[in-house]
Amino acid sequence: MKGTLRLMCAASAFALCVTAAPAMAGTTADLLKRLHEKGILTDEEYQELLSGQASETAQAAAAPSAPPVTPDASGGAGFVRMTDSGIGLQMGDVTLKFSGSVNGFYVHDNGEAPSATNTVVGGVATVGGDTSAIRNGLLPGFLKVEAMTTQGGWDVGAHFGMYPGINSVNYAAGGGANSPGNPRALQTSGIDFRQTYLTFGRKGFGEVKIGRDIGLFASEAILNDITLLSSGTPAGNVAPSNTTLGRIGTGYIYTDFQPQITYTTPSFGGITASIGIFEPLSSLTGPAETNKQPGFQGKLVYDGKMGAVSTRLWASGITQKHNVDAGPDYTGWGWDVGAKVGFGPVTVVGTYYDASGLGTTALNLFDIDGLGNKRDSHGFYLQGLATFGKFSFGGSYGESHLDYANAADAIANPALVDKNSSWVGQVRYGLNSWVTLLGEYVSTKSQAHNGNEASSDAIAAGAILFF
Repeated sequence: MKGTLRLMCAASAFALCVTAAPAMAGTTADLLKRLHEKGILTDEEYQELLSGQASETAQAAAAPSAPPVTPDASGGAGFVRMTDSGIGLQMGDVTLKFSGSVNGFYVHDNGEAPSATNTVVGGVATVGGDTSAIRNGLLPGFLKVEAMTTQGGWDVGAHFGMYPGINSVNYAAGGGANSPGNPRALQTSGIDFRQTYLTFGRKGFGEVKIGRDIGLFASEAILNDITLLSSGTPAGNVAPSNTTLGRIGTGYIYTDFQPQITYTTPSFGGITASIGIFEPLSSLTGPAETNKQPGFQGKLVYDGKMGAVSTRLWASGITQKHNVDAGPDYTGWGWDVGAKVGFGPVTVVGTYYDASGLGTTALNLFDIDGLGNKRDSHGFYLQGLATFGKFSFGGSYGESHLDYANAADAIANPALVDKNSSWVGQVRYGLNSWVTLLGEYVSTKSQAHNGNEASSDAIAAGAILFF
């Protein structure tokens, strides 16, 4: 009993020495030897503990070592890791990416007081006096989520784009998430789910897109417009909805986000072509329609560089047959061409469109008269942007025209818009890689066929963030 007690005390003393003074202890064998020399351990106890320690050391050496701790969430297996760029992660053979934008602007719009001489049906200039708003610009905010992988030699992807605004909207007024604004307490903003589409493609084949995404016709016009990042013509500033107009209606028709099946070729010497079938759209202002055929859109793009000069050229087209319930059927069509040229710090853009039975500002808005007769339209814009360090200075001018369908249309609709136009001056400052500060001045004019005219001037200041 006495020997057992001594052995337990010795073991306790040994453990205390190992725990309390590891830096002074040296090896385990050295500690046991010192306890033996001091008489704490007998010869028999010393040999017993030494033998037991040797056995534990051998067992530890034989056991597999634990995997090293790594920053990887998979514990070192490489199953989950960050993407090389952007915000996202890779899980096995699937890449999940997130991108988005947030913006907000103070916009003051100075419009004329309403009168008999400034009524323009289809005009985009403000009539109604001064207004101020804190609102989104031409872009609402957006959050895009994409899941991409390669399966069986095909690159495939699922894409979702949500576009929330910062302003309250009035769903009861129609228009969904982009309905007229409702600047009152206890309201809510709109979320425009613009993008839901899948893609599949591979090298040498090109890519197929099926779902809802931006159209082909006039898409380059808006994507290269400097007001895309800012405000442009405010439109409805007294009760702002999700977006401003930018240069929509004063240089091009809005491409819109539409259900489609689209094929895009691989690049051949910098040239790519896209063609798609689209959900047929009914007229926004004409008689009721029950359309039997899809719409068709196509786009051709060339990207090239010669020395210090970069060039992007494009042409696009749209056509759709409309089946009017009570009236003649008609086929709406349109095309646009454009160029973007960059040299040194300067980039210039020019676009032109021509259409019949397509309308103005939005697809199929004022496209026909009340009897189904087509109206022609055309327009253009010219733009320049110069960047020096973190500062950029831009300016543009554009106009959109709408013609009468015939003499009877002129009699029935004397105040129909003839031309919407605007001048834009803009300055940008790149605060950092995410945030850009912007200031802008916009002068908008709307003219009717009967001579009525409305004009408004707006200033906007704010910021936009991309990640």
